[in-house]
Amino acid sequence: MRKRICIWLVFCFVAVAVHAQDIDPQLMSYIDSIKAVDNHAHVFAPDVPDDKGYDALRCDVLFPTTDLVPANLRFGTDTQTTWKALYGEVPKTPEEAEQRRAAMLAGLRAAHGDNYYDWILDQAGIETVLANRVAMTPGLKPPRFRWVPYVDALLFPFDNKELENNRDRQDLFSMENNLRQSYFQQSGVNGPPPTLDEYVEKVVLSTLQRQKAAGAVAIKFEAAYLRGLDFAPVSHAEADAVYRRSLSGPAPKPAEYKILQDYFFHVIAAEAGKRRLAVHVHTGAGCGEFFDVAGSDPMLMEKAFNDPTLRRTKFVILHGGSPFERHAIALITKPNVYVDTSELELMFSPSEFARILRPWLEVMPEHIVFGTDADFFSPGMGWQETTWLGSRNARRALAIVLTEMVKENVISIPRAKEIAERVLRGNAWRLYHLGPNQ
Repeated sequence: MRKRICIWLVFCFVAVAVHAQDIDPQLMSYIDSIKAVDNHAHVFAPDVPDDKGYDALRCDVLFPTTDLVPANLRFGTDTQTTWKALYGEVPKTPEEAEQRRAAMLAGLRAAHGDNYYDWILDQAGIETVLANRVAMTPGLKPPRFRWVPYVDALLFPFDNKELENNRDRQDLFSMENNLRQSYFQQSGVNGPPPTLDEYVEKVVLSTLQRQKAAGAVAIKFEAAYLRGLDFAPVSHAEADAVYRRSLSGPAPKPAEYKILQDYFFHVIAAEAGKRRLAVHVHTGAGCGEFFDVAGSDPMLMEKAFNDPTLRRTKFVILHGGSPFERHAIALITKPNVYVDTSELELMFSPSEFARILRPWLEVMPEHIVFGTDADFFSPGMGWQETTWLGSRNARRALAIVLTEMVKENVISIPRAKEIAERVLRGNAWRLYHLGPNQ
């Protein structure tokens, strides 16, 4: 009897697993045909040798860890499948992939010219990429590439020594200080102006104006690497008092400095809303040995999302907030909050990613945007390769969950196609005003 029960249970588990992977072929074909908008990627400039502008806070600078990277990001079948699709070759080891990668990319450039990035996007079925970069280059031209610059440096106008409480933050604030200095120079000042209002006018607002004029469609905060996401409302008087003391005295203490950062966050977010710039926020786990995961929970941003003065601002929760992805279910019901899928399709298998997607799709598919977080992840897997793999895995996960929902009579096939188009393209198209008349 016990043996028969065990056999029956195994059969049930196998049946469930098979059902989970049973994708409607017509739906899969439709999903593969959609020209997507990649909401979030760290694009390496094709025209800048040894490019460092792909991120304001670069993980490769941090002290190297001896720990293993997450299993699905290591060399394996995903790397080999990607190489087969892009290069027609399959590396046998991570060392071979890393050694041969430069030659493979050189071959693509020789075959497709200086615009070989367009060929990469075509293979991935991506029409437009939102490139997270310190600055764009002539090799990254619209409409295929749109700019998302960084604004965290504007939160920290003074000495940040009191915040450098671990080895990672020492390196991260060093990079942030350099970017802040460049913003000062571009704004025509040598340091923090003598008053809070002048800092806002001459540095913060002028920086946002330059970014918008240069083609930015959104701005990005990576603040979770530097502090918690608990941005609170602050009055002008409170911020002004801290600014004046910090200008003439020692480096502000963390609690006092937070008041100023919270005030500047509100100013930046409000101005972004006026300029039709979406606000991207890194949420969820990040790189480094000392990353404060608890401080990256998107639920910490609820006060900002609920602020009546920020309702014109559209916020995008990057990376789904993972490992707090279920918190996004409640947040995306707010009219000004979206969630993107970036990195999840690289971190998890399509079937597991489908599990994450389903409650989002059932609650608010109009506020979900596809992204890859394409970047250097492992030997042989840089921006080019992870763009292709992220797109493939996201489409498969979307097909898995939408097929399930159709089979369970939660949605119809036409509705499934509508949702797929929205997630991969339509929601971002509307959010960033990408149409010619928007």
